[in-house]
Amino acid sequence: MAGGIPQPCAGVVCLRPGAEGPDVLLIRRGKPPREGEWSLPGGRIEWGERAADAALRELQEETGARGEVLGLLDVVDGLFGVRHYVLVDYAVRWISGDIQAGDDATEAAFWPADQAIELVQWSETRRIIALAIERFGDGAKLTP
Repeated sequence: MAGGIPQPCAGVVCLRPGAEGPDVLLIRRGKPPREGEWSLPGGRIEWGERAADAALRELQEETGARGEVLGLLDVVDGLFGVRHYVLVDYAVRWISGDIQAGDDATEAAFWPADQAIELVQWSETRRIIALAIERFGDGAKLTP
């Protein structure tokens, strides 16, 4: 096995009500893989940590946002060079927090859903964002 054991990670599609539908919180990655690209907040699941808890922790560390998990979206395999990440992606409702880049993100911002999908380069991330909007993007589910 070239890359060793797959690394479990949690990803977040953080949604909040926007002017014309949901807004999606994206980060610009400051480290590989996909350094410099817009992506979803997320990262490694720590030993003994539940995947949903890891998602909320990573959201706060990378963006300053606090959220509430709406539901599991999908599990995605990310094969980047010799690395294999197993990404457990959740839809999260934004609750609070001033958005600012932290941890390994160089930028963090909410974008209207259609713009967020255009900014992201990896097709699997675009699919996950669209899935979150389809399942949880109506205003009733985004209002606490």
